[in-house]
Amino acid sequence: MKNSDLIKIAETYGSPVYVYDAEKIVSQYNRLSNAFKNVKSLKLNYAVKACSNISILKLLNGLGSGLDTVSWQEVQLGLMAGFDPSDIIYTPNGVSLEEIEEVAELGVQINIDNLSILEQFGTKHPDVPVCIRINPHVMAGGNSNISVGHIDSKFGISIHQIPHLLRIVKNTGMRVNGIHMHTGSDILDVEVFLYASEILFETAKNFENLEFIDFGSGFKVPYKEGDIETNIEELGKKLTHKFNAFCKETGKDLTLAFEPGKFLVSESGYFITKVNVVKQTTSTVFAGVDSGFNHLIRPMLYNSYHEIFNLSNPKGKERFYSVVGYICETDTFGSNRRINEISEGDLLCFRNAGAYCFTMASNYNSRYRPAEVLWHKGEAHLIRRRETMEDITRNMIEVDLAGKKKEGPTR
Repeated sequence: MKNSDLIKIAETYGSPVYVYDAEKIVSQYNRLSNAFKNVKSLKLNYAVKACSNISILKLLNGLGSGLDTVSWQEVQLGLMAGFDPSDIIYTPNGVSLEEIEEVAELGVQINIDNLSILEQFGTKHPDVPVCIRINPHVMAGGNSNISVGHIDSKFGISIHQIPHLLRIVKNTGMRVNGIHMHTGSDILDVEVFLYASEILFETAKNFENLEFIDFGSGFKVPYKEGDIETNIEELGKKLTHKFNAFCKETGKDLTLAFEPGKFLVSESGYFITKVNVVKQTTSTVFAGVDSGFNHLIRPMLYNSYHEIFNLSNPKGKERFYSVVGYICETDTFGSNRRINEISEGDLLCFRNAGAYCFTMASNYNSRYRPAEVLWHKGEAHLIRRRETMEDITRNMIEVDLAGKKKEGPTR
């Protein structure tokens, strides 16, 4: 997208505002598909938690994508976006048996990640096909906050518990049709991923009725110029060879599945903010914007990097700024960043704002969550309105001193 397009969107819909470039999402989907073009059956299930707007889901549905969901509510969003239940996989963590049963009744593929629920579900519903999430005890990326395959992770059934798992499957007579793993985000070394895949292949040999193997995702995308990223083409070539060999060895026509989220939408996203104040202290120049970690928490939560550039003055002299928010907490988006000279009223833009940004937004400090805009074929489409005070108070119930309840918005 051009800077002028982003400026026009901010002028039209106000700031802060999230913008998603549909063309980038499509190109990333096609890139991943092409990397595994020599696999007989490939299924890409978009991870809804990355960016859950229904218009984004509809775009991916049109490309032939399935969905990876982690809650009953995400399943409902997928159905509202037009996905067939058979194209949705549900991979929750720590939810009740009742929620899993509700989703199963919809015809969605169930993926279970703990022995207790597996045994309970298999006992009650032995005829409902189930995928099992395995923890391969492989550390991906290097950030323990986003790596979920290590030995202390709460996710998945440990490979050391396979004998127990097999006893449950045998005793309940349940049908296991899929095996799954997800090592975490920001996979840098393809060989580490391939090592984990070998563990999954060995585990898969235990199940006669297997239909698919889901290798998760976690592919790293570049966050700045010269940044490293997962070599998808190399992974595609090497994993395709291993997968096809496994299918030939076992005599099974299996589907290879992935659940990309960040890889598909991260680079498509831009977050536009307005500079409220430029504040000079004895050691730092702060650029305070009309946002905070209520809108974009990743830098504070994960120490993630988002490139920040000045839309209003792209050719100005570079100076060092710490870009901070307006929340009554420490909400620093970037410290001592070299940015083209900033003046009050300028528009600053954050790159890689498509994944885990709006979906993690909140109303902290009673601030409104921003609007979302989809840029599609040269046109801006509003896909979520900016919140209002009515949205903030809609579910509040005012109670007077006598204890009498008055339902409805507080005025």
